[in-house]
Amino acid sequence: MTTHNLTITEIKTFVPAKDFELSKRFYADLGFQQKSEGGGIAYFAHGRHAFLLQDYYAQEFADNLALHLLVEDVQAWSRHVAERGIAERYGVRVTALTEQPWGITDFTVTDPCGVCWTIGQNTQSFVPVGRLDPV
Repeated sequence: MTTHNLTITEIKTFVPAKDFELSKRFYADLGFQQKSEGGGIAYFAHGRHAFLLQDYYAQEFADNLALHLLVEDVQAWSRHVAERGIAERYGVRVTALTEQPWGITDFTVTDPCGVCWTIGQNTQSFVPVGRLDPV
């Protein structure tokens, strides 16, 4: 039997942009660094984690795309979003921090074309069941 190298080196999502330039500014202000751009795709990263912003928009897709960003310090992220004036500057929705019953403390930020980002941290007192081991 032949063996195959099925090692995954990275997984990224394509995030739509209704206004590509506005979305690039939004994600830079949110805390991501634009690493490259070409052919209507901008590569954004924060440490080892990345996504591809595409100069493409389909309302149904954008309105139904939700991404979860698990962080070490959700309080710091919430303060950063507030201090940068993300909601006011971009006319987007930012919710309050909420301790969820499933063991995550989080808040949401909706990007300029409707993509919902949930930014959260594991709630310290919650005992997780079935979660992946931390990297």
